Amino acid sequence: MMNRELAQAIQDKLPEAFSLVRYLYDHPETAGKEVQSSKVLVEALRQAGFQVEYPFMEKELGYGTAFRAVLENGKGPRAAILVEYDALPEIGHGCGHNLHGPLSILAALGLARCKELFSGTLEVIGTPAEEEEGAKLHMASAGLFDGMDLAIMMHCGSGPCSQTEMDATSLRCYIVEFYGQSAHAAGSPWLGHNALTAARKFMDLLDARRDSFQPGTIMSEVILDGGKQPNMVPDYAKIRMEFRSPSMKNLEELDRIVRNCAQGAALALDCKVKFTLGFPDFYDMARIPALEEKVKEKFQEIGAPIEDPLPAGGSSDVGNVSYHCPTIQPIISITDAPYSLHTPELRDATLTPHARQQMAVGAEVIAETVLAIFNDGGFREKVREDFQRVLASKKG
Repeated sequence: MMNRELAQAIQDKLPEAFSLVRYLYDHPETAGKEVQSSKVLVEALRQAGFQVEYPFMEKELGYGTAFRAVLENGKGPRAAILVEYDALPEIGHGCGHNLHGPLSILAALGLARCKELFSGTLEVIGTPAEEEEGAKLHMASAGLFDGMDLAIMMHCGSGPCSQTEMDATSLRCYIVEFYGQSAHAAGSPWLGHNALTAARKFMDLLDARRDSFQPGTIMSEVILDGGKQPNMVPDYAKIRMEFRSPSMKNLEELDRIVRNCAQGAALALDCKVKFTLGFPDFYDMARIPALEEKVKEKFQEIGAPIEDPLPAGGSSDVGNVSYHCPTIQPIISITDAPYSLHTPELRDATLTPHARQQMAVGAEVIAETVLAIFNDGGFREKVREDFQRVLASKKG
């Protein structure tokens, strides 16, 4: 059952946490530039007794807006609550980071108020730039989450029900450049090798392969450079492409297909092609059944509507964390209206009384799940067994 003392601590801290929601809404800062956003979140954690490293991993990330706040409370397991706080260009917090970032802070403040309920180390990790080259990609590869017993956060969503997990696809991004030979497009086109045509045929070949893709495969491309003027045969073309798959294993097969299509198009047009990774891969989500069952149980105990996750559609750098330790990212519904992510409607929904109430629900679910990891050795072992089994199936 839900712990009444913890629930009360979260209610007591709710006004403070919801003031952070409003602050981030009024002061949106985009990826890697979350200077004031990170400062106000860090200050709330300092005031609660956390030992804060800020900036954190500045050299590795190339910006100083990440943080790690640690509450050492005796010997025991290690758990991390993840925090997001970057906004989108132009529309601000259309993904709801201004609410679910402070939601994570609220859960941490509640746990800090109730230290007598657990023994172990709680880390609150500020993870900037989720909307671009997410900081979690680099944190995970640096081993920050290795050996953790749990990493957890929630993401804002909409609709009548919250969801036990936000499933995610793996994602790879390439900059694909074609190099040809310039010539006069009317006077001597036979002397040229058209890089733009090679780029177009590359995309045509990708389209021709779509009917044989596995379910859940998504490919999208844009031409960044296709030549300078029409009376010259373009000697250079540049494409940015992303492809997604339900698994990292299938992502490697897609990579082979993508490269073959590019080489074929380049060969046919007497061009050369170059691949550059746009950013590190986003991993699919290593879903942990025991964690999803626990989250569902906690939502139900509060009396909040909850359902199983929808099929993966987008990607998240939380997926990379999930390959290093047991990880979960439920979706907390902040409005009954079916608003899409990355919209002004969802952004504005973060300020409603219903969103404030849901913020407390989400914080309580996070905090209770962390308590279960700290205090229930049997549950912790089941989570670890699920993690090892799921990871083996993904890497096998």
